[in-house]
Amino acid sequence: MPQSLAKLYVHLVFSTKNRERVLMDDIRHDLHAYMGGTLKGMDCMPVEINSEPDHAHVLFLLGRTVALSDVVGGLKKSATEWLREHGPTYRGFHWQAGYGAFSVSQSAVEEVRQYIRNQREHHRVKTFQDEFRAFLRKYEIEFDERYVWD
Repeated sequence: MPQSLAKLYVHLVFSTKNRERVLMDDIRHDLHAYMGGTLKGMDCMPVEINSEPDHAHVLFLLGRTVALSDVVGGLKKSATEWLREHGPTYRGFHWQAGYGAFSVSQSAVEEVRQYIRNQREHHRVKTFQDEFRAFLRKYEIEFDERYVWD
């Protein structure tokens, strides 16, 4: 086959350093737009982006020629630099070192989009840590609690 084709949806989840609740509503919309532009610049198509004060969810199509770890590193670095330029609240901003990345089937894309859109409501009853543990269990990812958080 002379042509390489792929369509891989990724649900990316990562937290602020120490799950600090610093991503305020007044900056979230612009942050999401900026992150979407960053993804496009890496040949990845953003599908849905949302955040809560202590974490972000990003659903995107992984570009055919890029490594997931490079996309995550580039996205977090770019968003950090952007945030640090937006006032004293964000001057010392950091994301957590790690992340969770979960595959999404074509048939589940709309369900995941709705899940990401409804983060505010979802987190009225479940913490980010409980949510992340649930993802790890759902995807049968073994983990050691001592190394998941920073």
